[in-house]
Amino acid sequence: MTIYTGPVFDMARQQFRVIADHLDIPLDERERLLFPKRAVTVACPIHRDDGSVAVFHGYRVQHHLTRGPTKGGTRFSADLRIGEVAALAIWMSWKCALTNLPYGGAKGGVAVDPPSLSRHELENLSRRYMQEMIPFVGPHTDVMAPDMGTNEQVMAWFMDTYSMHQGRTVMEIVTGKPVASGGTEGRREATGRGVGFLVERACQKIGLNPSGATAVVQGFGNVGSVAMQSLAERGMRIIGVADHTACYYDPRGLNVNALLKHAAAKGVLAGFSNEVAFHPRELLAQKCDVLVPAAIERVIDADLATRLQCRILAEGANGPTTPEADEVLDQRRREVFVIPDILCNAGGVVVSYFEWVQDLQQLFWDEAEVMHRLYQVLHKAFQQVMARAEHDGVGHRTAAMAIGVERVRSAKNVRGLFP
Repeated sequence: MTIYTGPVFDMARQQFRVIADHLDIPLDERERLLFPKRAVTVACPIHRDDGSVAVFHGYRVQHHLTRGPTKGGTRFSADLRIGEVAALAIWMSWKCALTNLPYGGAKGGVAVDPPSLSRHELENLSRRYMQEMIPFVGPHTDVMAPDMGTNEQVMAWFMDTYSMHQGRTVMEIVTGKPVASGGTEGRREATGRGVGFLVERACQKIGLNPSGATAVVQGFGNVGSVAMQSLAERGMRIIGVADHTACYYDPRGLNVNALLKHAAAKGVLAGFSNEVAFHPRELLAQKCDVLVPAAIERVIDADLATRLQCRILAEGANGPTTPEADEVLDQRRREVFVIPDILCNAGGVVVSYFEWVQDLQQLFWDEAEVMHRLYQVLHKAFQQVMARAEHDGVGHRTAAMAIGVERVRSAKNVRGLFP
């Protein structure tokens, strides 16, 4: 029996089983590697603007603290469940180990629809959630970051709430803060820029010239919009975009600047155009050189995997490809070059690590240095994944996860099991 249920956790467990078999991990080690060290659920009551009291359910899952404090985002999402949070924490562990950061994985959030809250209610909920989490988090225990439904402002409220409790400013308790509050230059753009950088590396690997290549991006939040811009800066033609409100496709190319301006003004893609509207699911199956799923989990199933016409699949989202789709893509390795999520979207946690280090040292870098260091880390991880895939004769996801799981396992074995 386990408290962790649901399709997203089942997916993470199935992926781990594949890696554990590949690495010949003994059965009696597997549960210790897979299941989280700690899961916290809290009730978050707040006063609503109309004077009523509403209670929201919050979660935080810390996967392991073997390699250092846990690290992970905090999402506000209406259908959030603890199984999903646990899966995201597990993936973060492998991601941090793959990029060799001194962290274990964590994830958290509140089951709430953010647009249903006023700004005052959002602040109340953010502060209450952090207040409830104070016994379980800290700069050397668990460091939060933004995720779906949260942003720099929410992180600033988190930091202020924790700091008021400590009686001093503790910048390093969260990352993804505003620069004026101890954040780092380049953090908001880090994940999307990382996607663009790794796509460029993949293009070099398969001999594809980025200039004039075509790209489709699903998701238009921080990751998707910045990834689109990063690909366009490399000369790619953006032929399709989508968010939860609208989908657009034009093989001649979409106006990137107009899309960015519309999303900045309206907050969503809806209303941008009636002429190039398209079916959201079928967008992913359109012929293109680069496909970037940068929205939610499990959008590419086995059926869609057979119909993908991209040359590079760059997973900007966490868990966008189901295990069944992985089996299909493994058979299509020569056709579709996969940049797996734990590598492709690692830019955010890498620069979050840089922010944490700068806060601890009280010594801050400029954006050029942040980006230079980010690309160094991603380049090294990319090279290691490519080498491992070739050596083991496996797909890129198996190679990337094998590196991450091996490093966590090695750290656990060296430290031993406390009586």
